[in-house]
Amino acid sequence: MMLFSVTNMTCGGCVRSITKAIQAADPKASVSADLETRRVAVETSLGAEQIQALLAKAGYEAQPLGR
Repeated sequence: MMLFSVTNMTCGGCVRSITKAIQAADPKASVSADLETRRVAVETSLGAEQIQALLAKAGYEAQPLGR
């Protein structure tokens, strides 16, 4: 599992957009977001750089926090 800080994730719509962006590339991905801490946990076969690129394309700046 990878953990990312997504500072501009501010609402439920953001969570849906982030989940949709990741699952478009990996339909089996598990995405869990915490709006309070603005962190997103992702379990996927994709790499951290791929996740960052997908989220950047969707308009979100994600910084990896590790596993």
